[in-house]
Amino acid sequence: MTAKQRSVYTCQQCGYSVPRWLGRCPECGNWNSFVEEVVIRESSGSRGKKSSFVPQPLPITEVKPAVEMRLGTGIGELDRVLGGGLVPGGVFLVGGAPGIGKSTLLLQAGEALARQGRTVLYISGEESLSQIKMRADRLGLSSDNFLLLAETDVEAILNCLKGTKPQVAVVDSVQTIFSPLLESLPGNVSQVRQSGHSLTLAAKESSIAMFLVGHLTKDGNIAGPRVLEHLVDGLLMLEGDDQHLYRLLRAVKNRFGSTNEVGIFEMSDRGIIEVSNPSRYLIGENREGVSGTAITVSLEGSRPLLIEVQALVSSTSYGMPQRTATGIPQRRLAILLAVLEKRLGFKFGTQDVFVNTAGGLQLNEPASDLAVAAALVSSLKDRPLPASMALFGEIGLTGEVRGVSHVHSRVKEASRLGFNTLVLPSANSGSVTPPKDVKITGVRTVGEVVQSLFPSSGNIGD
Repeated sequence: MTAKQRSVYTCQQCGYSVPRWLGRCPECGNWNSFVEEVVIRESSGSRGKKSSFVPQPLPITEVKPAVEMRLGTGIGELDRVLGGGLVPGGVFLVGGAPGIGKSTLLLQAGEALARQGRTVLYISGEESLSQIKMRADRLGLSSDNFLLLAETDVEAILNCLKGTKPQVAVVDSVQTIFSPLLESLPGNVSQVRQSGHSLTLAAKESSIAMFLVGHLTKDGNIAGPRVLEHLVDGLLMLEGDDQHLYRLLRAVKNRFGSTNEVGIFEMSDRGIIEVSNPSRYLIGENREGVSGTAITVSLEGSRPLLIEVQALVSSTSYGMPQRTATGIPQRRLAILLAVLEKRLGFKFGTQDVFVNTAGGLQLNEPASDLAVAAALVSSLKDRPLPASMALFGEIGLTGEVRGVSHVHSRVKEASRLGFNTLVLPSANSGSVTPPKDVKITGVRTVGEVVQSLFPSSGNIGD
């Protein structure tokens, strides 16, 4: 059977293919992203041949359920995100910015699994064996069940998987792996697609729990075609930056568990360390008598976290007031400022406004609205909030305070950390029994909150 070759131009961002070069991709809009690739096609004589095999479907009632066996990684925060541990045959794609700690986390997880008697194969296409050994020695990792392989040929990797038969495999990274059947360079869309598909099939056939490390593009997406994300069973994203110690591991996709769980880690010279009680690190110690700070109880997955919200309101020296939000969406800040101006009469039009969350965490949950609004008014009036107070609730456009979910866990966490005054929506206050020595105040509007925290004898906005 003969094969024919032809050239196509493929976008390296989204995988869109065209027969000729284009300056801009019509699918994703990126410029200068098309690269020529050679595609091998079968001859026309082989077309038209049909398989004689006819698959027979089964009624769902006759399908035997699979017995799910989880492999605990020994890292509690990672197991939380995975849904309780690794599933044999499950393939997870791990993404994150360069230097964020992907390789370190998986190296530590592989070592922990090897200490449990599991055979772990760590395949590196970016580092040599001596480089991996140096990092392992620095982290204090050593186990005979932890095997290392420096290889980029996907066919050689597949042969190694068949020979060693590991229970867990790590491929770091999938962008460095190439298939000799294709003429394109490693990292090319065709190579990533082919290599990812071959590794996923091998993991399913041999019941190998596999991690694939993926690089990110400048837009924050996994490099390569989107089909790679659909092939795997889970997509984990490790978030954070060099300015903060904490790393958040989120499950964007997970066929074996929830996508609401978040793992929190801290970078150190000993590698990535689990943070079991992050709330204590996300609350400032010197809040007594300082205006512009408020504590909210936010949910990261199913875990309640107490986070300090800081606001600074100052008279502008420019014609256009500045609006800067770090840790909360910029549009959410604009909405809250508009509500405070329209409904309560506060004057932010001539003020620079800066909002920041401690620890570099991103508060996308609307339940933090009440704390942000209280911090803004506190800074504007230069009057501090009580240090033992925490607030949570969503603010609507009419100024109403809407109910939130998981109130019991929020109240319990705030009480555990010593916050004895809680301000929350009145829709939730009646459904929760306050712990001992904890006072709960239910509010219906943001005006009630401002009036109780900052009593004024005139216009509330004065």
